[in-house]
Amino acid sequence: MKQIERKNYMNTLIGLRDKNLIKILTGVRRCGKSTVMQMFRDYLIADGVKETQIVFMNFETIESQKWLNDFEGLYYHIIDQLDLSKPCYVFLDEVQQIKEFERLVDGLYVKPNIDVYITGSNAYLLSSELGTLLTGRYISIHILPFSFKEFLLTQTDISRTDLLFAKYLDTGGMPGIFDLPEKSVKGYIQDVIQNIIQKDVLVRNKWRNEEHFYKTTAFLFDSIGSIISPKKITNTLRTNNKLSLSHNTVDRYINALVESFMFYKVKRFDLKGKGLLMTQEKYYTVDLGLKKFFLDDKVNVDLGHNLENVVYLELLRRENRVNIGKTDDTEIDFVVRKPNGEQEYIQVAWTAKEQSTFEREMRPFELIKDFNRRILLTTDVEPVTTYKGIQKINVIDWLQEE
Repeated sequence: MKQIERKNYMNTLIGLRDKNLIKILTGVRRCGKSTVMQMFRDYLIADGVKETQIVFMNFETIESQKWLNDFEGLYYHIIDQLDLSKPCYVFLDEVQQIKEFERLVDGLYVKPNIDVYITGSNAYLLSSELGTLLTGRYISIHILPFSFKEFLLTQTDISRTDLLFAKYLDTGGMPGIFDLPEKSVKGYIQDVIQNIIQKDVLVRNKWRNEEHFYKTTAFLFDSIGSIISPKKITNTLRTNNKLSLSHNTVDRYINALVESFMFYKVKRFDLKGKGLLMTQEKYYTVDLGLKKFFLDDKVNVDLGHNLENVVYLELLRRENRVNIGKTDDTEIDFVVRKPNGEQEYIQVAWTAKEQSTFEREMRPFELIKDFNRRILLTTDVEPVTTYKGIQKINVIDWLQEE
């Protein structure tokens, strides 16, 4: 497979080049953080930056293991390779593997003529001492698996985007799967999941009861797009699986899954009270391929919630702030705050051809009293239509917008 240029991330990094900030690339394992960083390194070399101005280290390789407990030695090892009379660039991949990595990063940052770029596969990177030590001195760039538009770049024939979208819903967009024969994809995804759970969750939290954790994770995958709470999960697992675990334990499991970027928690926003509600959130996964293989190819007919998941991730890619909307006894799938400050409302339905379905999706919109843009996204193949100021748009077209 040809290398897919991730233009949005590259443009962001190019715009931040030589700015006095540490650039932190975050995201779930195998989502492409390392590749984005390598692309940016290649861009610098093509722009005339010499080898004596660049150090690139991946701390999950065998060669780097000797440095994991010696941040001071590593600091001088990096410095000794650089010509500090010129602008230099240091790339540290999976830097959280290093003991006291915060001090290493801070030491490099304060050294004149060094521009620092780091990656990490869990939110611990920013919730640790690094976040406190470097407050106001870093910018976080969150990397996601391939969007549908990037997925299309991996395909040789894109004449039937409807069929390709069905494939995307099934396989997800983890970049590594597109270099593999189809029969190897399942094993690859299962390996990704195992890596995330073992390295970013169980080992870091020193949890030993894997059965309880795996059952909680499966419940979360099976409840994508539904309003849930730790109490509901606990009660269901106690009843259906005869598991004895507490609400607090389930809450810790969920928080760890969110920190590993396997899931995203989306809070509800009361459109009348104009405030966030503290209970009954929704969860979406970083990639639907993980859901399919974690549930062991369990037949999943919940296309509507899977479609919601794709839309949610695309809204994140477009750098929006996203909440669920509540108005009276109805719900808006997404309340979106755009980077320019504008707000819009989005409903997602697999199809709204039936009049009863269309009216059900319209009702929450009609209860909103402001005049912000309202969009209904469906897979229905028809031109953009407008009803009482509400746009109905084909989701495949929307996903391909600039």
